Parts: sequence; C-alpha cells; structure tokens
Amino acid sequence: MRTGNHIESYPRHIALSDNPVVWFWLVALMAAMIILPAFSGLFVLGLAIRILIAAVGAIGLNLLTGSTGQISLGQSGFLAAGCYTTGLLITDYNWPPELALPMSGIVAAALSFLVGIPSLRLKGLYLAITTLAFSFIITQFLLFAEPITHGPYGVRIEDTVLFGFDLADPTTMYYFCLGILALVTLGVLNIMRTRVGRAFNAIRDQDIAARAMGINLTTYKLTAFAASSFIVGLAGGLMAFQFRFINVDIFSVTLAIEALAMIIVGGLGSVAGAIIGAVFIILLPEVVGDAIGLLPAGISDVLSRGALEIKGLLIGLVIILTLRLEPDGLMGVWRNMKRYWSRWPLSV
Repeated sequence: MRTGNHIESYPRHIALSDNPVVWFWLVALMAAMIILPAFSGLFVLGLAIRILIAAVGAIGLNLLTGSTGQISLGQSGFLAAGCYTTGLLITDYNWPPELALPMSGIVAAALSFLVGIPSLRLKGLYLAITTLAFSFIITQFLLFAEPITHGPYGVRIEDTVLFGFDLADPTTMYYFCLGILALVTLGVLNIMRTRVGRAFNAIRDQDIAARAMGINLTTYKLTAFAASSFIVGLAGGLMAFQFRFINVDIFSVTLAIEALAMIIVGGLGSVAGAIIGAVFIILLPEVVGDAIGLLPAGISDVLSRGALEIKGLLIGLVIILTLRLEPDGLMGVWRNMKRYWSRWPLSV
C-alpha cells in the first residue's frame, strides 16, 4: 500500500497547484477583482490601482531579496528610471505608449548591471548601502540633468492611449494594471519552478554551497538583479500612466523602505506574500486615518497634521513587530494556522 502525495505525471509536476480548493478560491478572488469597478467609487478605484502597482513592484523586489537573498534599498531608483523612461519617451520623443512601457523595464534592467556588477562580492548591509547609494545617484541625475529629464520641473504625460484604451480612465487603468499583475505573477511563479529559480534559492540559503554545486554565482546574481529591476521598472512605467505628472520628489528613500516592508510583512520568498504585503502597507495608513477621524476634534486635528510622520512610524513599527514575532510574515501566520487545524485536536 502506498502512502503520501505522489506526482506521477509531468503536467501535475509543473502545475501551479493541483488542489481544487486553491483553484476555487483563486477563481473567486479573480472574479471579485474583475467586478470590483462596478461597485466602487473613484477613491476606492484609485486605491486599488495603487495596490496593483505596488504589488508588481513588491514581486520584483521579492525576486531579488526574498528569493535570492540580495538585500536592496535601491528600488526607488529603478522605479524612477522606469517612470521617467516612459514619460520622456512619450512626451519628448513621441514614442507610442505600447513601446514606451516595456522600454521602462528594459532601461531599469540595463541600469541594474551598473549596480549588480560592482556588488557581486557584497552581501548583507554592504549590499544594501551600495544599492541605496545607487538610488541616490539616479535621483540626483534626474534632478540636475535638466536638458534631458526636465529637472525639477517634472514631466507631464498627455498621451495615455494604449492599444486603443485610454488609461486616463480609472476603470481602464485598473483592468490594465490587473492584467500586468497577473502576467508578472505567473511569470515569477514559473521562474521559481525552473532551474533558475532553484539556483536563486540555493544562493539565498548558502552561496558557498551553491558554488560548490556548480552554480555560477555571477550569472545568477546578475540575472536576479536584471529580472527584478525589469519588473520594478515596469511598475514605474505604470506609475507614469497613473500620475500623468512625474517629479523626482516622488522617489524618496521612504518609497524603498515601504517596498521592503511589503515583502517583510507579507513573507520573504513568497509571491503571494508580496501581494498581501502590498495590500497591507497601502491600506494601513488609510485605515489609521479613518480611525483618527473618529477621535475627538482636537486630538484628530493634531494627529492629522502629522500624518506623514505617523505613517513612517507605523511602517517602522510593523517591520519590527513582524521580524520579532513572525519572521515569515503573514504567509508564515497562514501556514501555522493551516498546520494547526490539519493536526487538530492533536495540536491542542
């Protein structure tokens, strides 16, 4: 008699999931997201677009930091590169948005080699500082290269028609971002199931052992940097269509900290965790803001004036509590809950 869960065919082996319950909830979630615009106002729709774009960027960062173990604080720089690439190509060079958007990812991926190659022998804090410095270099270039980037005056995007759909319409923008998120999610999930993904995980767990197994650290680290930066640059291109006016002040170091908070809170190394973390971090200030509005008028006015400081305080507090109480993030909490109920009542 055989016991256990045995995979006996290649289609089952490469399937993202063979659990019908997982597919049921996935289909239900997608259906809810598809019909969301029909029951939402402009504020909720704008918030949903922010979450979708943040989720795309978080998945890109998670591929580098969560799956490969390369800590990066330079995501705001790659976001800025992707955002400005899309805006400048459309505004100054009359590129069609259909070409400008993928070019945002390509430019960000090309820039990643400038930080990836010098950082091959770095890890931990030294790598984080290097990527942060590179982010400052990008933002300072965008600020002072006025003949190329318009400097402090920013870039206004007028042409937002892509494949015949006007992305200035919130509903159209929502569905477009939802489609990009679905494609990025499927792409990264499939990458992690290939030899490349297993090499990423081996480098994260122990790079010396990975090299002894024949894994080329240079090739795979640069691949991780390029793939991550391409996705983050793509998120930057989507930001250009969302804001339609971009300025270098948007891409502060706080944005990089928020991106790191998303993958920490959601769960490092998990695509689903990156999406959940993006939802959590984007909604956290909104929920707290609504809670502050319920307080007495005097207290509410004082706290409202320090909204940005409170937001930073909350994000820092969430990171500390997550690392202290559940290092695997919300996905770790979910796995513990499933493990508890699958063993109940023996788990009591």
